[in-house]
Amino acid sequence: MEKVEVKELLDAGVHFGHLTRKWDPNMAPYIYMERNGIHIINLYKTQAKIEETSEALHKIAASGKKILFVATKKQAKDIVAEKAGAVNMPYITERWPGGMLTNFVTIRKAVKKMAMIDRMKKDGTFNSLSKKERLQVDRQRAKLEKNLGSISDMTRLPGALFVVDIKREHIAIKEAQKLNIPIFAMVDTNSDPREVDYLIPANDDASKSINCIMSVVTSAVADGLAERKSDKAEKDAKSEKSPAAKKEVKADTKVKAKAEKKTEVVAPVAANEEE
Repeated sequence: MEKVEVKELLDAGVHFGHLTRKWDPNMAPYIYMERNGIHIINLYKTQAKIEETSEALHKIAASGKKILFVATKKQAKDIVAEKAGAVNMPYITERWPGGMLTNFVTIRKAVKKMAMIDRMKKDGTFNSLSKKERLQVDRQRAKLEKNLGSISDMTRLPGALFVVDIKREHIAIKEAQKLNIPIFAMVDTNSDPREVDYLIPANDDASKSINCIMSVVTSAVADGLAERKSDKAEKDAKSEKSPAAKKEVKADTKVKAKAEKKTEVVAPVAANEEE
């Protein structure tokens, strides 16, 4: 797993918190000091929490479960879409669809509708529609793609949620809490860390800071996926070998059986000769 140095975190501006008057007292253990009316985050604690979070995400990815990344703020959108997409994980960077988790069946229906429109275009049904109907279907498809296109491969509830800015994504947090889905998040000094299971105390406003944390997190996910792939390859190799081994055992058994029969036939003949 990729390890991040404190200097890298410092260069990315991860240590800059919010104004002291906007702070959440529950973030006190992760605050190093106050400077010019701004709280400074303790980067050694951030480093320790990154390692803890990375390890947990690595295990989830290795188990084959999906991790849903959520970031709808302007600075984080493109970064999260790029990093999560690179490791083939679902993400939400537009408006959070209400009931995305608690009403997952309905969301899946919308995704299936998108796939149905694609099939219509392939089999020629789409061309048989009137010009007005085609325009409406195209608009509907574009809207679904914008909001749900990134989760089209997510056929079941995610194994974990990774959030950038828990204050902004409070609806997603509440839904995950209801379903007992583990929540991982970048938590700034103005947020309550008790809302999440695994926190990374960090500046969640600067794009450099978000990029730095996301790089490390997705690297851990990629390692987990690679581990799963290698384990699967080993199992497949073993399962391929086992039928061959069974055949060898059967062949040996047959040879032994034939040898035993021969000895049985030879024994009475030898006995008769002696008489």
